[in-house]
Amino acid sequence: MKVLSAEFLRTSTHRGQWPPEKLPEFAFVGRSNVGKSSMLNALTRRDKLARVSATPGRTQALQFFEVSVKPSPTVKAVRLRFCDLPGYGWAQVSKADRERWGEMIEEYIRDREQLLAVVLIVDARHPPQPSDRDALEFVTSLGRRAVVAATKMDKLTRNQRLSAGKQIERDLGLTAGEVVPFSAMEGTGTDALWSRLLAFARE
Repeated sequence: MKVLSAEFLRTSTHRGQWPPEKLPEFAFVGRSNVGKSSMLNALTRRDKLARVSATPGRTQALQFFEVSVKPSPTVKAVRLRFCDLPGYGWAQVSKADRERWGEMIEEYIRDREQLLAVVLIVDARHPPQPSDRDALEFVTSLGRRAVVAATKMDKLTRNQRLSAGKQIERDLGLTAGEVVPFSAMEGTGTDALWSRLLAFARE
């Protein structure tokens, strides 16, 4: 699969700023500093498309990106959008900001017509946190499909990777093989995640 182009579109804090064109859209959400920006950069083969920061809570609005990919030489290019959502969990922000983020994210996930799925990112080094389970329940309660990806697999040994994936599936009530193992550092999981997203887009 070849990424033909990838560019930042806009920042949005309310629906009036959402991109109007109806392209297939996928949202990315996870705990603060779980590796959302690194995942977006790895998927788009761009080092600095999404800003990577060590400061929790850096993303404070919806960040939209447009991507064009060619799944194979015999298939025409596909245009789609990614939306990077603010992180949840231990970001050092005020309660008022967290509530504002929650309302903004709920409105987007509930009402965005072209949103096909939400990629929920969890840290493979640790069992899913209560906030991860809450996020998955929240997404599915709004009628959205969720794809769970376990990041930072490069920090684990081969045996640890297998057991980590199984534990995440067990703790989140998923079926075997449902979690996508991912490492932005190694490039692990990029093709598998793209395969799932493009399958939704083809529907």
